[in-house]
Amino acid sequence: MILFGFFSWQLLLKGASENGAKRIRVHILTDGRDVLDGSSVGFVETLENDLAKLREKGVDAQIASGGGRMYVTMDRYENDWEVVKRGWDAQVLGEAPYKFRSAVEAVKKLREDTKASDQYIPPFVIVDENGKPVGPIVDGDAVVTFNFRADRMVMIAKSLEYEDFDKFDRVRFPKIHYAGMLQYDGELKLPSHYLVSPPEIERTSGEYLVHNGVRTFACSETVKFGHVTFFWNGNRSGYFDPSMEEYVEIPSDSGITFNVKPKMKAVEIAEKARDAILSRKFHQVRVNLPNGDMVGHTGDIEATIVACKAADEAVKIILDAIEQVGGIYVVTADHGNAEDMVKRNKSGQPLLDKAGKIQILTSHTLQPVPIAIGGPGLAAGVRFRNDVPGGGLANVAATVMNLHGFEAPSDYEPTLIEVIDN
Repeated sequence: MILFGFFSWQLLLKGASENGAKRIRVHILTDGRDVLDGSSVGFVETLENDLAKLREKGVDAQIASGGGRMYVTMDRYENDWEVVKRGWDAQVLGEAPYKFRSAVEAVKKLREDTKASDQYIPPFVIVDENGKPVGPIVDGDAVVTFNFRADRMVMIAKSLEYEDFDKFDRVRFPKIHYAGMLQYDGELKLPSHYLVSPPEIERTSGEYLVHNGVRTFACSETVKFGHVTFFWNGNRSGYFDPSMEEYVEIPSDSGITFNVKPKMKAVEIAEKARDAILSRKFHQVRVNLPNGDMVGHTGDIEATIVACKAADEAVKIILDAIEQVGGIYVVTADHGNAEDMVKRNKSGQPLLDKAGKIQILTSHTLQPVPIAIGGPGLAAGVRFRNDVPGGGLANVAATVMNLHGFEAPSDYEPTLIEVIDN
């Protein structure tokens, strides 16, 4: 049995069948966030064709269940275990509020009837002619979780691997042979079995700075807490040096979509950052304000405007504190989302649906994002370089090191700044 999302399936199915698998069940998770909303139908149709070819070769291969990534299975940082439970119920217990004979029918009908985007398609199971689920996970199964989002695989990995799991009632805990495509958390060593060795992410800028005396404070709300800790530290949870670091997590709202409370915890994050800055105990304060991303993905334009205003207010709180202590700020983003929320043709014109309404874009945008560096502590003569074409996030690490007075390691991507003598 195979459980995965994001539909990068061909090689895994090919390898499983060529190595003797005679019965394969696929539990799918639809996206609409890192790819265009509505693309799920085409992906599922392609997957069904691939499975049909396997059946022609004598392999009993079927889709067993599915659901949208933001509503089923793929929660992160333990924000809402109900999301994982909905996945567990469908994938392991074969229980879901919707039952269909085919996944294509499921995705098409649930998008139409519930008006859900790909991200939020409710859980469904595929049943046979007798109404029996075709593929719940049971004792003896081999299960592979296949997903490139390590942060969103940790929680389901815990439920599949930990005997003393207590986050929700699993009803039954099947004795399976479980492996991840990768090891999702290097600190927890989770999962304990995996198909591909995880990348060795060493000498991160955070580790370098902490070990060189830079006292660090990191804060965000739950849905982005790992973006200032786990990801920042090279896919590992925990501290490099507890005496030099302080991490503060502000609980996110759970059980609702992010457009319901679009201000999220922006002001609370900013106030924690402000207090850390004004305390003068830290040399570096890093935060993530999730509003533009998380609310932008919902496709609710009015809510996203509120979200962006809240983020602006939060940034001002932080910059005012930096001004008071004579510090330096670096403001940037990892990708765009809220700045353009309509689908466009090649000429840049908005696309319209059959009713003549503008089609909303809920996936990430591809435009460059800005970076701003300033503050009273910035040394005279510091300027952006003009010889770093295509600068991006990889260049920020060396830049921050320079701002702390360190020369970045030679194998880092180059810094974005230089000092010009006046």
